[in-house]
Amino acid sequence: MEFLDVNTPDGTMRLASATPKGPAKGAIIVIQEAFGLTEHIVSLTDRLALEGYRSVAPELFHRATHEPFSYDDYESLLNVIKEMKVEEIEMDLDATLALLSSEGFGEDSIGMVGFCMGGSLALFSATRSGIGAAVTFYGGGVATGRFGLASLIDLAPSIRCPWLGLYGDLDQSIPVGEVEDLRVAAGLSAATTEIVRYEDAGHGFHCNDRPEHFNIESARDAWIRTLEFFSSHLHA
Repeated sequence: MEFLDVNTPDGTMRLASATPKGPAKGAIIVIQEAFGLTEHIVSLTDRLALEGYRSVAPELFHRATHEPFSYDDYESLLNVIKEMKVEEIEMDLDATLALLSSEGFGEDSIGMVGFCMGGSLALFSATRSGIGAAVTFYGGGVATGRFGLASLIDLAPSIRCPWLGLYGDLDQSIPVGEVEDLRVAAGLSAATTEIVRYEDAGHGFHCNDRPEHFNIESARDAWIRTLEFFSSHLHA
């Protein structure tokens, strides 16, 4: 893994970047959790490269800070999140896509996986052009919009590419009823969509850097499903 800088319309943005040893199966954009470009998120670029994917993780907080927040510093991260603008998010996503396009990856070969805040942005990205498949891990703002976006329920009927949602039933911030409403809304789209719920998992169940949230069985199953989803829907 290394860090790269890419140009955005209002400056430069850092990305974590990992490249497979052999020919790439495709490219995966990893979208950060609410705490920033954490070690956990960066490590996923290496894991995806080991699976044969070109992988990058953009630093979406670059206009405010270049350091991730600690997992107990909610006040600081919320101050950054509330200043996020949809236009800036789109600029950063487009800059990331432009990098991969310059390397020869077409829309059908680019996937996106996001966690927490990034999960919401992955669904949002699935309503735009530029990617061939998207996976959301416990993305919030399901019934009430966050990060300057409409709610995921309102966005979901406009999903344009295959989308997989992975949620924990014990998530205190995302009620099961909202997840089921999201399933119905996503089913109204013209794309292939699926939601998987884990009855023993809560929010952040995939993050092994947070032992109080990590659920190894759910994390393992969700990761396998993620890889299978990309394998089925991306075309190098």
